[in-house]
This record gives sequence, structure tokens and C-alpha cells, in this order.
Amino acid sequence: MDKHHSSRSGPPVRRKPLSALEPIDSTPFRRPSGWLFIWFTILLVWLISLLPWRLWQPAPDLLLLVILFWCVNEPSRIGMTTAFFFGLLMDVHDAGLLGEQALTYVLAAYGVIVLARRLQRFSALAQAVHILPIVVAAQAATSLLHAWIAGEWAGWVWLWSAVFTVALWPLADILLHLPQRRQDEIDAGAA
Repeated sequence: MDKHHSSRSGPPVRRKPLSALEPIDSTPFRRPSGWLFIWFTILLVWLISLLPWRLWQPAPDLLLLVILFWCVNEPSRIGMTTAFFFGLLMDVHDAGLLGEQALTYVLAAYGVIVLARRLQRFSALAQAVHILPIVVAAQAATSLLHAWIAGEWAGWVWLWSAVFTVALWPLADILLHLPQRRQDEIDAGAA
């Protein structure tokens, strides 16, 4: 009996060549965001983060949210250096331990940059589910370090901040991709 023929009486199964494989995401590739728009959004949210509403403990960290969003969608333009710099700026503004926010921002940015190619294939809601453990782990590490250095545990209120920050991910996806969507609509109308 021949190796390639089985005991089944049907025709042999033909395999498709590798060139016939299609990508997982069949939508066209998104065009990159403009560097001016990226930096405008980061600077705007940084200025908003300087307002006193952040004194409320479970307040979402909008600056971290926007930096992580750009780390996922434009990892070649925004990375851990940007996260570290803005984390230090927030440390100076909050008059807390120097490097505390910077550590949170860098750990979270590293986590999403490692998963950036994978996260880009998911919807905004699925991205939020993947990003939640990263933000929680980054803020937990910072909270534990703060408790060790300061000698006091601040409680679990920081966990609500992480949850509220990630809950805003789908809204950030809609707002920060809005210029690209408009450009795609213009391009589609011209064709």
C-alpha cells in the first residue's frame, strides 16, 4: 500500500501553497498618525493632568492612557523614553517620590510595546482586556515600592485608578483614531 494513499476511498487531499494564505486581519493597513498630532495629544493630556482633579485617588491616569495608546499604535515614534520623561514630569508636579510615576509609566509602556504587534490585531475592547493586567502590575509594583520606601501602605485605591484608566481605552481608541478615519473616508469618497 502506498504511503500517500490511505485506506479511505476518497480523492487525496490537496494542500494549498503558502502564497494562498491570507493575513489574519484582511482590512487594509492603517496609515501612520502624524507626529504633530501624536505630540499634540500627549502635551494636551499632560496639561489636563496638571489640573487638581487628579487629587481624587481613583482618578484615571489619562496621560498614562494616551502614552500607552501611542506605544501600541505607533511604537516606533513613542516609547519608553517618552513614558519615562512624562513620568518624571508628573513626579515633580505631584511632589511625591521622584521616579515613582516614571517607574509606573516605563513598566506599563514596556508591557504594551512587547505586545504591540499582537494588540494591533484586536478590537479596542479586546485590547483593553489585554492591557488591564499590564497597568495593574505596573501600578502594583510602584505601590509596593512606595510602601517599602515610605513605610506606609496607601491601600487599594490605586486599583480603581488602574481599572478606570483601562476602561477609557475604547474611548481613547475612537478619539485618537478619528483623524485617520476621516482621512480614510475622504480617500474612499475620492475613489
